[in-house]
Parts: sequence; structure tokens; C-alpha cells
Amino acid sequence: MRASLVGTTVTLAAGALLTAAVTTAAAGGPAGPPAHPAHAGATRTVLVDCLWHRTVRPDDFILACGDGNSRLIGLHWSRWTPDGAVAVGVNMVNDCKPYCAAGRFRAYPVTVRLDGAKPWKKQPGVQHYTRMSLTYQQDRPEGFQQVMTYPLWD
Repeated sequence: MRASLVGTTVTLAAGALLTAAVTTAAAGGPAGPPAHPAHAGATRTVLVDCLWHRTVRPDDFILACGDGNSRLIGLHWSRWTPDGAVAVGVNMVNDCKPYCAAGRFRAYPVTVRLDGAKPWKKQPGVQHYTRMSLTYQQDRPEGFQQVMTYPLWD
């Protein structure tokens, strides 16, 4: 009897959660506000991530898409123009010691700069930044330079 009661309780709880999720999703439909204000309009220069999503002034950004071992978080943008963008935030980097699955994420304050805007290959009518530079404000991950520059996805 007790197993049956637990099973019924779990089923009812799952149903309630599903109903809440569907109701919440329906409320933000086409008539509602955009899901995330950072989604770009057609006239702004955008940042394209590794999943080919375009954003403007994102709060965070994954640098290591394959394993998630480097991610920018808490980005605060002071500039976002076709010539470039500037933000401060934190780069969370896995130290991978003794190996990545057992490593610890460490926080490194950075200044982020985006530049090199050009038409995006996927949507040539959209300008996107092609380069990101990270300037470490204090400590930096082992093996990293004070300024690290990366090409961005096209």
C-alpha cells in the first residue's frame, strides 16, 4: 500500500510540474515580451555563440563549447557599437587538476573586447564580431598570457 501511495504522489507531483511548465511557456508566447532581451535585432552588431545563436550584450558566454571548461559570466557591457564592444566580467576556468572531470573552476576577473565586425556567413545581412580579447585584471589561468585573443564563430 505504501509503495502505491508513493508512486501516486510522485505521479501527481510530476503532473503538477508539467502543467506549470506548459502554462509558463504558453504565457510567454508570440504576444509576450522576447524570451531574453539580449536577442539581437537585424540592425545591431551581434555576438554569435558556438550554437549559432546571436545575442547583443549577453550576461554570459561559453568559450569552451566542447567541454564547458571556460565560461564568461556576470558580463557588464559599457560599450556596444559596430566598431567594438567592451565588458567586464569573470572567466570561470576549470583547472583540470588532476584531470578535467575532477578539476575545480576558478574565477578570473577579465575585461572583454569584441571587434572585427563583418557580415555573418550564415546570415550575410547581419554584422557580427569576429574576434574576442580577454585581458586578465589580476591572476590568470596557468599557461595564459595577460591578454588572450580568440577568433569567434562565423
